[in-house]
Amino acid sequence: MLTGTKKVIKVIVILFLSVTVILQSCKKKRSDMGKILFQKTKNKVFNDVDPDSLTEVFKKVLAEDKSKLNYPQVLAAHYSKNGYDPVFVMDHIFNKDLTSAVGYFKRANEHGLNPELFKADEINKLINKFFDPKQIKTVDDAYRAIAELEIFTANSLIRYSNAIEYGVINPKYIYARYYTATQRPDSNAIAKVFAITDMKHYLDSIQPKDSAYIAMQKQLASGAVAEGMSAEETKRFIVLNLERLRWKNKPKEKRYVIVNIPDYKLDVIDSGRSVLNMKVCVGQGRNMDGEKTLMNYVDTDKMDNPNRHSTPQLNSMIHSVEVNPIWNIPKSIATKEIIVAAADDKFYLDNKGISVYKHGKLVDPDDIDWSTAEKEDYDFKQQPGDNNSLGKIKFLFNNQSSVYLHDTPAKDAFRKRMRAVSHGCVRLGDPQGLALRLFGAGKKYDTIAEDMGMDNPEPTTINLRPKVPVYITYVTGWVDPADGSLQVRPDVYGLDIVLYNALANVK
Repeated sequence: MLTGTKKVIKVIVILFLSVTVILQSCKKKRSDMGKILFQKTKNKVFNDVDPDSLTEVFKKVLAEDKSKLNYPQVLAAHYSKNGYDPVFVMDHIFNKDLTSAVGYFKRANEHGLNPELFKADEINKLINKFFDPKQIKTVDDAYRAIAELEIFTANSLIRYSNAIEYGVINPKYIYARYYTATQRPDSNAIAKVFAITDMKHYLDSIQPKDSAYIAMQKQLASGAVAEGMSAEETKRFIVLNLERLRWKNKPKEKRYVIVNIPDYKLDVIDSGRSVLNMKVCVGQGRNMDGEKTLMNYVDTDKMDNPNRHSTPQLNSMIHSVEVNPIWNIPKSIATKEIIVAAADDKFYLDNKGISVYKHGKLVDPDDIDWSTAEKEDYDFKQQPGDNNSLGKIKFLFNNQSSVYLHDTPAKDAFRKRMRAVSHGCVRLGDPQGLALRLFGAGKKYDTIAEDMGMDNPEPTTINLRPKVPVYITYVTGWVDPADGSLQVRPDVYGLDIVLYNALANVK
């Protein structure tokens, strides 16, 4: 143990000495700060600048301007650990790197973002101050100019990088039913900003390269007007869908299932290509009549207040299917629909193949007066069969909303344009086709096909190996790669309004 302890101490000492040498070298490097600034600006005031005095002013400016910064704690922690070294001023102002960065900030509108978010004009004024002796007359002026330019540049670079690479809005904070894994900026993302050596190269490297994103940018730049929308509404529509494209929540797997709620479609994607496409029905929304638009909504629409039957946004793994499933009818549906129907029609439960349980025990529904029954005492299960609301098969994946993909006997809804009609689960237009794509031809699929065709079915669970990712998304706009047309889908859940309002209120 003693030997091990000595080794640990030795390592710590070596690390400490290494860090000390590094810090000393940094100090040595910046000891000629004043001389360099004078040579570059020809302003004699800078001759009297020294790192230690700058540190005190730097701390003061950080404290005074805290309310103006988006990342005051991050900046304070970074500069404290790094000796308040003004890396952006010393390494990037005189080679015009910072001027280049300002240019990117000013062109943020190409991404549908307000350039004012990144303080382009303020930073430009601070840069110009260095080359105007009338604005820096004393050494105190010099210290404040260095600190302000360094701090606001760092703040804006972090904010711009985060916005372009991850999006401005965290969808988890604005959507009530959002359960999709979405990567957000972390300490590594911020450290990357402070490690910039070539500003233009870095800013070019973080620009979105995805063809779908670039296509939407072109629609924004061209002033495209979508059918049925005004120019302003189209602009808002494109801006919010650009934000969705920036979110790091896109599938990375080679093969996956994806459902787009407002498009009422499901695709199986394999190697970047759709190998199966079908209509689906999704949960009900709060804007199914389409009355609320990006130009016509009220304050209560700005916050997400979903219909209780809305389908959530999520990602998970399809792990199995249940053929000829039993439907454990949710309490909300049982009390509001099943019991009401049973009270009106004494044959309803029998005709629908619904079994009744009281406190967990099977009971005869004919013995119950449903008009006066205590609703909470009863549970209902619909047995397999042609009337089962889940149809012949359901696809299972873990999620906290108890939703799944399933067949349905109610086929008429697939002929309608507006298909937000379910209680939250996703009804499939071609469930057997999905089973074939997921399982492939073979014994398991043959069992599924056979059991789905049985006259007297029994529930059968079949595991899917390997599991297949499923993404349930909400995207209302994109550019058709085939003809370049702007595709628009109805904002059936009012989530476009929520996102646009969140973007409009970012300061």
